[in-house]
Amino acid sequence: MKPIVNSSYKNSELTGKIIGCAMKVHSILGNGFQEVIYQRCLAIEMAKTDLLFAREMEMTIYYDGIEVGKRRVDFLVEGIIMVELKAVSQLEDVHLAQAINYLEVYKLETGLLINFGSRSLQVKRVTNEYKLDR
Repeated sequence: MKPIVNSSYKNSELTGKIIGCAMKVHSILGNGFQEVIYQRCLAIEMAKTDLLFAREMEMTIYYDGIEVGKRRVDFLVEGIIMVELKAVSQLEDVHLAQAINYLEVYKLETGLLINFGSRSLQVKRVTNEYKLDR
């Protein structure tokens, strides 16, 4: 049931398109803006490339069958790729844990954690290994 990072490239064509959009946004804006600015710009770029996406998609979190809260993922692309954005100087383990938890809660196989806050764009592909077994 352990999620892993950078091990599966099943959705590499789709994730490649998303990363390309993020690279364009970062090359134009650079770092230093709030996350919401990058989110809006990435939505523009993904729309230009005809990617279907939901922005700030709210999902219910359950514990032992009981609703305990709600969380919003920045993007759900083509119904199968979770994209979580950050605008921090450096990605931390807590950011990766959040992305992994989103994959598990949303029952998705593949996600991207994208950080616009560093001088160079940081991208982590995250795979829910447990989902691969289903």
